[in-house]
Amino acid sequence: MKINRRSALLGGLGTALAGSQAFAQDITFFRIGTGGTAGTYFPIGGLIANAISNPPGSRTCADGGSCGVPGVVATAVASNGSVANVNAISSGSMQSGFTQSDVAYWAFNGSGIYEGRPKIDTLRAIANLYPESFHLVVRKGAGVKSIKDLKGKRMSLDEPGSGTLVDARLILAAYGMTEKDVKAEYLKPQQSADKLKDGALDAFFSVSGWPQGAIAELAATTGIDLVPIDGPEAENLIKQYSFFAADEIPDGAYKNVTGVKTVSVNAIWATSSKQPDQLIYNITAALWNPSTRKLLDSGHAKGKAIKLETAIVGLGIPLHAGAEKFYKEKGLIK
Repeated sequence: MKINRRSALLGGLGTALAGSQAFAQDITFFRIGTGGTAGTYFPIGGLIANAISNPPGSRTCADGGSCGVPGVVATAVASNGSVANVNAISSGSMQSGFTQSDVAYWAFNGSGIYEGRPKIDTLRAIANLYPESFHLVVRKGAGVKSIKDLKGKRMSLDEPGSGTLVDARLILAAYGMTEKDVKAEYLKPQQSADKLKDGALDAFFSVSGWPQGAIAELAATTGIDLVPIDGPEAENLIKQYSFFAADEIPDGAYKNVTGVKTVSVNAIWATSSKQPDQLIYNITAALWNPSTRKLLDSGHAKGKAIKLETAIVGLGIPLHAGAEKFYKEKGLIK
């Protein structure tokens, strides 16, 4: 049988296409919704995505074992933060995402900001990552030493759809204030930092692990102060909302900025119960692989706070079955 040049080319193309389809079938894409690029979620998401990714033909670890999950390509995706990530997990447009423990709790139970909306009862946790500190950042010389000094000041409470905006309202309420007591704006952290730098804003709320990039840059270039969130008002806030905890941003977390007592929530890595058990088991195992430890410790200051021993603390939502199996094997769940 004769094979002409055209048939040979078509045959070769068919083989190539078949090969590319087989290659595509070997890959599982796993998106991690994070936050704005100036926050802490985004760089931490990048580190974790790098740690769990291991596409076909990829690397092996120094100890000879494979890094990440074979066939998984993970990407950190910038987003509007906690609420947007929970909604994206629910709709299936993201396989996972980072969320504050308070937002996760509200979504799962149909309470708080999800009051009157359908419960997102498919929301599941992979791990608690680290505490997220509430930063109340003020321009040096703005005359703001306490939350009550914010009255009449130009202040950003973060953007609509963010968990920070929800909590900013709760914190103001704890001190007997509402957003009507300030000249409220609703900006992303980087926009807030830029406006404060230009003298067009006096203060802004930000929730993230310290050091947060945009705040660190402000501290080094413009000069800022942090305002404490403490006292009986903060104690009552913690009693009223169990997802809040007492926290502290230490001296030196930001250049020439005195540390303060504040409150925090946990940063949770969440997914959907619809994600396959084996996949989430493998991803959880990759998160706590010794090679990942090195990446986290060297990649970001907050990476050191991501520890196996606190992985199931303060989640606010149930663990995914795959993650639960891993933690049982490690003895964290009896």
